[in-house]
Amino acid sequence: MLMRRHVHVLRVLAWLIMGFSLAFLVPAAWTLVDARYRQAEIWLLAGAGTAACGALLWAATRRFRRELSVKDGFLLVNLVWTVLPGFAAAPLLLTVPGISVTDAYFEAMSGLTATGATALAGLDLLDPAVNMWRCFLQLIGGLGIMLLAVAVLPFLGLGGMQLFKAEMPGPMKDTRLTPRIAETARGLWGVYFVLSLACMLAYRWGGMSWDDAFMHMCTTVGLGGLSSHDQSFGYWNSPALEWLAVLFMALSGISFARYFMVWRTRSVRPLWRDAEVRAYVVVLLVSVAAVWLLLLREGKHVDAGHALRDAAFQVVSVATTTGYATTDYLLWPTIGPVLMLLLGAIVSCAGSTGGGIKMVRVLILAKVTLHELVQLIHPRVVNPVTLGGQTVPARVIGAVIAYMLVYGAVLVGLSLLMLASGLDVVTAVSAIIACLNNIGPGMGKVGPAGNYAVLTDFQIWLCSLAMMLGRLELLSVLVLFTPQFWRR
Repeated sequence: MLMRRHVHVLRVLAWLIMGFSLAFLVPAAWTLVDARYRQAEIWLLAGAGTAACGALLWAATRRFRRELSVKDGFLLVNLVWTVLPGFAAAPLLLTVPGISVTDAYFEAMSGLTATGATALAGLDLLDPAVNMWRCFLQLIGGLGIMLLAVAVLPFLGLGGMQLFKAEMPGPMKDTRLTPRIAETARGLWGVYFVLSLACMLAYRWGGMSWDDAFMHMCTTVGLGGLSSHDQSFGYWNSPALEWLAVLFMALSGISFARYFMVWRTRSVRPLWRDAEVRAYVVVLLVSVAAVWLLLLREGKHVDAGHALRDAAFQVVSVATTTGYATTDYLLWPTIGPVLMLLLGAIVSCAGSTGGGIKMVRVLILAKVTLHELVQLIHPRVVNPVTLGGQTVPARVIGAVIAYMLVYGAVLVGLSLLMLASGLDVVTAVSAIIACLNNIGPGMGKVGPAGNYAVLTDFQIWLCSLAMMLGRLELLSVLVLFTPQFWRR
């Protein structure tokens, strides 16, 4: 009976699977351009198989029609981010020599969640279509993240979008997913595509080939960080490309909803007035300056300009949860990479494609702490928690506190499991932090000079779980395990 009430969700999932099958046409076309017909057959077969599975699921559930409720939305996004990586992994199994099912699923999950962790080496020697597919998945994942931000998370008070719902044509109508979601999603996707196009053209102007420009556009705007080269952005050793990447990574870490408002109002005031954006910019600038001075003090760079370039690129890359690298920053003083990893957990804005806790939650927690301190001194004073001139609802404060408690518990729990599996402390904890916050590279064996191939299958699956939990912001997943969710 429980499953029967949710069969209509599978019908929607079937349509999404069939829609996802069209994505396989992109790598297929990529191989056809180079006249590699055998490889094209593999991608077309993978796409056809995905479409067939979606069609069969639709045929089995086509009789079950009902408007999706909020509960259905939670179930659907969990199914999407669990099932689609499986289909995305299939062609990797057929095209990447020696890859296991575990690593293929991990790679696909990393792509769709815009994490950027990889278990593959020898990227320069991989089939170009495979590299393109890995990067293209992050573009697709970014589009999905945009929809997630406006359609599901606001109902849990998680995404930060509810803080400016009065300004947004957002999906705050009753308790159902309405056509207004589609309107908002189209606006956000429009902004996403404009920024993506600008990024690709800039990379091409900076000296990348069209192939590399497209792939790295996908992973820059999606804040994913996968690359077609083992050296990541260090492959080009180009100041122009690195500063362009810094610019677009920083822009992509800001809520796309704010860009949408800039477009609607034809004014940049929504950006300047936003407390989260101001905090985001300040934290990035201060952090870059701090790491720059650290490098100069330690004598790691004789040239101040080169030091600033390295500091800015690495800090912005990790802080925005992109995960590119131009150097092995684990060779820097330990405070540097530790600071960057912590920044990756908090800096990105809600409504962007970045992962982590989100800056808006940090601001709310800081405001709540200050509020409690004032209340201790003046118990009778009326001092509401405000952000950006708006009073933060008690429901949102409760959701943020609950999220932080769950975040801490999940981080500790998964880290302990990694330690129990035999990993050293640095690698175990940093791998979970990097995956849970969708950063990509961690420290120790999974640092920027290494990858996740050193982990066992069990550890890889734990990291895959952490990536999904982080992308769906924890409570969206855990809500499925409450008895209330399954009650009528």
